[in-house]
Amino acid sequence: MEPAEQAVARLEGEVAELKDRHLRLAAEYDNFRRRATKERAELGDRAQGALAARLLDVLDDLDRVTNGGAGGGGTDAVSQALVLIDKKLRKELEAAGLEKVDPAGQPFDPAVAEAISVLVPPSPDKDHTVSATFQMGYRFKGALIRPARVQVYSSEGHA
Repeated sequence: MEPAEQAVARLEGEVAELKDRHLRLAAEYDNFRRRATKERAELGDRAQGALAARLLDVLDDLDRVTNGGAGGGGTDAVSQALVLIDKKLRKELEAAGLEKVDPAGQPFDPAVAEAISVLVPPSPDKDHTVSATFQMGYRFKGALIRPARVQVYSSEGHA
């Protein structure tokens, strides 16, 4: 059997060692957490930078149109240039994960659309159906980022 004084000294040494290990692990965890937060922010910044870089061609095209460099400079040329720029911009945004939400003709779903106007349905089967889309909604990588603003057929409240 170990003498009491030796046992106390041994146990105090073990406690000191465990405290030291605990402090080192806590510091290591704090460093890991800070590093992970910093890396996550940098990843987000790089992703946003990559999207911005993909849109630079669109901005260049817009600059050319607004500075009068769209061919002959007539309204037709400017209009055609803007249509092409619109297509290019939408293509890049769709490639990045943006999708349009247009619920026209579908049953009204408040999870993807906001009803801003109501119309009496032309027939009972059109009740609670979206009759028109005033402003497109959008999803980004499956998550709704803006609901569509729509007009809905509804017989409720109309006599």
